[in-house]
Amino acid sequence: MVNQAEESICGEFGKRIWTKFRRGVRDYRLINEGDKIAVCISGGKDSILMALCIRRLQRNKEIPFEAEYIVMNPGYSEENAEKIKENCRKLDLPVTFYETKIFESAEKSPKNPCFLCSRLRRGWLYKKAQEMGCNKIALGHHFDDVIETILMGMLYGSQMQTMMPKLHAENYDGMELIRPLYLVREKDIVEWTERNGLSFIGCACAMSEKNENGSKRGEIKELLEQLRRTNPAVDMNIFRSAENVNLQTLISYHIGEERHHFLDDYDEGITIRGKKNPPCE
Repeated sequence: MVNQAEESICGEFGKRIWTKFRRGVRDYRLINEGDKIAVCISGGKDSILMALCIRRLQRNKEIPFEAEYIVMNPGYSEENAEKIKENCRKLDLPVTFYETKIFESAEKSPKNPCFLCSRLRRGWLYKKAQEMGCNKIALGHHFDDVIETILMGMLYGSQMQTMMPKLHAENYDGMELIRPLYLVREKDIVEWTERNGLSFIGCACAMSEKNENGSKRGEIKELLEQLRRTNPAVDMNIFRSAENVNLQTLISYHIGEERHHFLDDYDEGITIRGKKNPPCE
């Protein structure tokens, strides 16, 4: 059965959600023939939309692949857990629920419980997906998460980095993480949610509720809102900046442990790929 919310992904929101979802899958080669994907549903708007898009792609049979739809409960309240189940029933998502005590473990960390929670959840998902015979896990990060990560790295982490569309798992052989909503804007996800009369849970852990107002990501969201008032293209400019990196104009960079500095070969008058140093501005 195809419900109204799923139909609207290809209908009213076709250009803003479905087209961008498919472009991300195609351009970054996120889903391939023969894949078995663990579609990880947290209960929020992003992951549930992602699950509907992946199920739609399965129905189209353009790419023959399998998918398992899973909900890992890290310790939600009964109310939040029931809300997730209600939404999955309403949207006819064939999910399997798993209980864990990740919130309980993370809250014991005195320094950074959110970081520990993220690592525990990711590790659990990789392990469970591998047990199920999957070779990929799919997470619901979207375009805004990507540009916020770029800014957070620069302003708070003193580094230039981004959230990648896919990654090889470090500790789980043959496993990959993919982000199918990589090109989908959050405002379009919010509008899709509201237009279909849906409501979802947030992070729903005690620690996030305490730190919500003072979070670094919250500050970045506010900064972006200010920038958009004078430069509507700022979001795409930030995104493109991670694609248009010119190594000849960087003071230093590294690939893994291999580090490079512009002075390494400066006196030879040659930089990367045998090209001359750029002229002084």
